[in-house]
Amino acid sequence: MRSSKNKFIVPFEGLKVGFHDFEFDITDQFFEDLEYSIIKAGKLTVEMELEKKETMLIANFVVDGNVDVECARCTDPLEEYIYGEYRIVFKFGTEISDDENLIVLEPQEYELHLAPIIYELMTISLPTRSVHDEGDCNEEMIALIDEYSIVEEEDLKEDDIEDGNDDDDDDDIDPRWSALKNLN
Repeated sequence: MRSSKNKFIVPFEGLKVGFHDFEFDITDQFFEDLEYSIIKAGKLTVEMELEKKETMLIANFVVDGNVDVECARCTDPLEEYIYGEYRIVFKFGTEISDDENLIVLEPQEYELHLAPIIYELMTISLPTRSVHDEGDCNEEMIALIDEYSIVEEEDLKEDDIEDGNDDDDDDDIDPRWSALKNLN
């Protein structure tokens, strides 16, 4: 059995021209090996169909499974289902590519190191904001957020008096900014 690091290395040098299928099981160990992962744990399957051509490799990935991330609202653990289909082209050469779907391999390379690519595909499969359903967040954390984020009008007026600013701020608005209020 291959070690955790070697599990995501695919030697392509001995592969025949044509299609080759690979499957990777992603477990919590994968994320423990990453120093700064936004994904804390997970159980996923990554399927890769690799087409070897004379001058390039074309990899079609399917990422499917559940990952544990932090809730953006209360920071408690949250399980998210992710799914994504991606195509990455590996081309041999020495030039630098700006295309995120094209990876240039040095001519002497003979294997693909897929762990960073798989991690990136998982992170882009995540929703833009992961939050618990309404009512499922950590109530203590929500109470703290509410306590420190809501500013009452009375508190605001008291702060102005303490600062020595008892003028009405609306009178001091720059006329260029007040014109913007009418855009709505």
